[in-house]
Amino acid sequence: MKKRNYPLFSFFIFSIAFILFSSMLVTFFSEIAPKKSTYTFSKASPPLVIIDAGHGGEDCGAIGKNGCFEKDINLSMSKKLSSILSGIGIKNILTRNSDILLYDKNSDYIGQKKHLDMQERLKIVNSYQNVIFVSVHQNAFPEEKYSGFQIYFSPNSQSSQIIAQKLEEAVRLQIQPSNKRKAKSSAGNIYLLDRLECPAVLLECGFLSNPNECELLCSEEYQNRMCAVIASCLENFIAAQS
Repeated sequence: MKKRNYPLFSFFIFSIAFILFSSMLVTFFSEIAPKKSTYTFSKASPPLVIIDAGHGGEDCGAIGKNGCFEKDINLSMSKKLSSILSGIGIKNILTRNSDILLYDKNSDYIGQKKHLDMQERLKIVNSYQNVIFVSVHQNAFPEEKYSGFQIYFSPNSQSSQIIAQKLEEAVRLQIQPSNKRKAKSSAGNIYLLDRLECPAVLLECGFLSNPNECELLCSEEYQNRMCAVIASCLENFIAAQS
């Protein structure tokens, strides 16, 4: 039997496949591309600062060289930052003010506590308007030699990057003159920063895996000093919006 060729049919199939593949690529890249936020501050009232103490409850975060838990340092610094901001007249709230994760205890949370916790934090931020989000964390790495403040910002608003760079500069000038770390975009790797359209930053205040920095981060004096610098930067940024 003579073999038949179907050039038109083959071309049709190829065209359909190409269109479907192109559509998938467009969808993929549109999902990972930073959003162009239209978020603007109201001139009628100063922004509310939402302070997010990372981890909590069953999630201790990193464990320091001296046995400390990141979740405890995060909460301690968040409360200090809140107190300083309140003292200079800046409205603020905490996403958590005790040692808990924020998932609904009545929900089907088995195996997804962390994800549900992140969703609840996102809901808190999105329930307010005219806000600045600041998440407080500590860093860790297998090698002890690494140290220093590191900040990440949301790619969804230009204000996030401005705040991050101001904080980076202030910490370098006032606390860590040898720190050469640059502010970085979350670039699809940090759940809250990638989804928020308000100005949003995440602070890695230091490395608990570094023995010397771990001791500093556990001290009241150093925590107060770091929080004072952060509060001052936020105050200056807020003042520039009015």
